[in-house]
Amino acid sequence: ILRDMNETAITEFILLGFSGSKNLTLVLFTVFSLIYIVTVMGNIVIITIVYTDSHLHTPMYFFLTNLSFLEILYTSNIIPKMLLNIITENQTVSFTGCIVQLYFFGSLGSTECFLLGVMAYDRYVAICKPLHYSVLMSARSSMMMSCLSWTTGFIATFGAIILVSKLHFCGPNKIKHFFCDLLPVLKLSCQNAFTMETVAITLASAILLGSCFVTLASYVQIIVTILRIPSSKGRQRAFSTCAAHLTVVVVFYGAMISMYVSPITISSFNLNKVISLLYTVVTPFMNPFIYTLRNKDVKQALRKATLKSICMQ
Repeated sequence: ILRDMNETAITEFILLGFSGSKNLTLVLFTVFSLIYIVTVMGNIVIITIVYTDSHLHTPMYFFLTNLSFLEILYTSNIIPKMLLNIITENQTVSFTGCIVQLYFFGSLGSTECFLLGVMAYDRYVAICKPLHYSVLMSARSSMMMSCLSWTTGFIATFGAIILVSKLHFCGPNKIKHFFCDLLPVLKLSCQNAFTMETVAITLASAILLGSCFVTLASYVQIIVTILRIPSSKGRQRAFSTCAAHLTVVVVFYGAMISMYVSPITISSFNLNKVISLLYTVVTPFMNPFIYTLRNKDVKQALRKATLKSICMQ
């Protein structure tokens, strides 16, 4: 990265994280450690159950395993480093490490947006066009949608990250966050980062609002179709198939849009951290519970797997 001779090259950043909460260090470390372990193990359980139970070899659960795998990567990109910073009070991160974390955060976040949109479309076809479901959501179509979500997610943010890596950083180097998020990093640039901020907000808006529109449009059609079902039992059964996904969508998009698309700049960095925790820690933690406790098929498969494991012992 080229810099003027008079500038001091920044080789590392300092993540302020939850500084100022030294009395809560052990509490924060314990809570986030438990959340991380439960998140990883819970999503591994979902992947394993779907893989081993042939009754769950459907597009809906195929996309669910994609989401679970993504959540493992998503939290592993942020929480381990955050835990290390909390327990060792060594809050530094190298310039390269920050850029890498920033890239994977943006790429995995974009991929999650696309996957949630695809999952909403899957529920739309299942409820609104059941006779065409086997054609529109064939194994080949599902695989293509999944691959497209992952590929687009990782390509979409690549150009923006290259631009960020070429910015000049000459101090200060303190990031007011618990991970390398884009806007806090841009605020440290010695250059005028207005163009980069505009590109970032435009890209985030296109990905978030675009996928959110697809998701909401699918659910509007779903709700209209459900309301036309004559029996209350039929309506309840239809809604139960998408209630879990809708819960995740509301929490995830609500937090992400308020953070990256809202025209109102949130001045409180503590509030920024709380909102960020919703989509980096809370949502991945909630997903295994939402998709098991609110899903009869997964609960039944989990019971079968548990009984089989007990019998083998």
